[in-house]
Amino acid sequence: MTDLTEVGFVGLSAALFAVGLFGILTRRNFILLLIAIEIAMNAAILNFVYFAAYSSGTAGLTGQSIAVVLVGFAATEVAVGLGIVLVLNRVKGTINVAQATELKL
Repeated sequence: MTDLTEVGFVGLSAALFAVGLFGILTRRNFILLLIAIEIAMNAAILNFVYFAAYSSGTAGLTGQSIAVVLVGFAATEVAVGLGIVLVLNRVKGTINVAQATELKL
């Protein structure tokens, strides 16, 4: 039998992932695309932290460790993504994803 909080956390995580996936598939603005990727990654982090809190033994530490690594990966993704946005804006004059097929001068 599942606990109500389990259904709530998994439901919240699924809703966040759905919003992030919708944003990834529909956005053309590069910054909004980065935000959608962050939302989807936060859904995964929420799942890892919740299930780590309710698992026994070393599985809890594994889930928390994966969550910390994902937070670091998300920060790296934002730094690289914003660098690409700056170059794209400088070269093409827009931050439209469709214009990012080639970044040659």
